[in-house]
This record gives sequence, C-alpha cells and structure tokens, in this order.
Amino acid sequence: MTDHTDEILSLLPVRLKDARQSLGLSLDAVAKLSGVSRSMVSQIERGESSPTIATLWNLTRALQVDFAGLLEEGPAGDVIEVIRKDEAPRIDNCGDGCAIRILSPPEDVGKHEVYELSFARGGQLNSQPHRGGSREQICILSGTLVVQAGETTQVLNAGDTARYPVDVPHCISAKDGEATAILIVQDA
Repeated sequence: MTDHTDEILSLLPVRLKDARQSLGLSLDAVAKLSGVSRSMVSQIERGESSPTIATLWNLTRALQVDFAGLLEEGPAGDVIEVIRKDEAPRIDNCGDGCAIRILSPPEDVGKHEVYELSFARGGQLNSQPHRGGSREQICILSGTLVVQAGETTQVLNAGDTARYPVDVPHCISAKDGEATAILIVQDA
C-alpha cells in the first residue's frame, strides 16, 4: 500500500462520521437511507472495517457527498446538486405494487420528507399512524388514486392535491390503473 492509500483509509472513517453528523443523522437514519446495516456504518466510522466500493457508493449517496467530497478540505461552495433518476434512494418492501423514491435530503428524515410514489394497478401503500399533528400532502401526477385517512376517503385525479392528518391509519391506493404522485410528509 502506498502512503497516499494509507492516508485515504485513515481519513475515510472521520470524514464519513463528520458528513453524517453535519446532516444531523443518526446511525439508524444513515442505515435506512443507504441500505448499509447500522453495525457496518458504525464499524466503518470507527475504522474497524473498510467499505467495499458498493458500500461506499451507498453511503455517499445517502450522505449526499461524492467520493472526492469525503477527502476535500472545506465546503464545496455554490453547487447545484443533481441526483439522477436511477441514483435516488428507494424504499423497497413498503406497500404492495408501490415503488417509492426518496426525493428529500437525508437531513430532512423525520421532519419534512418528499417522495415520488409509483403505483401499479391495484397497488397500495398502507401506513400506521404517525405522531400527533403530523400531516401529508399528495399531488397526483398521473392516473387516479384513492386516499383514505381514518374514516374519510377521497378519489383524486391527475392534477389534484390533498392534505390530510396522518396521526390515524391511512392508505393510498390505485384501483383503476397505474398512477404516480408526489407525497410530502410533515412530521410534528
């Protein structure tokens, strides 16, 4: 190994931890956003494990830094951050026939989250109650969705927007065909 490689390996744990903490994220939040286990994130930050390229890629996407950004000194300056469609983090195994892309930055987890929802015909997303006072806002981009919050149900078409409390069980479903929407979650 070269001295340069040793230097990179010694900086990586500190820089990953600094990036996580600067966003105010817990180890659990980084694990959720990156798909890397909490224990692995912790081991990497302590310098007890060297990440694979795939693991490092997932962590840098979740922390919204690039490989070079982990090793640079100081702030990057004015930039336009772009996350390409195929690079946006996804939530799998949440809903039946519903694909979820995370559009909001990691530091907004648990506060103000933005998602793109894509439903297959018959797809649905059932959710348990959030904290008291939490709300969702959904804007239908295409198709028709049925939104149920507690005992209230509304049918929404492309272009419609609905706001509703989510401190009750709630469900979004596409009964008549494919549909897409933008969902904003505002936790209390």
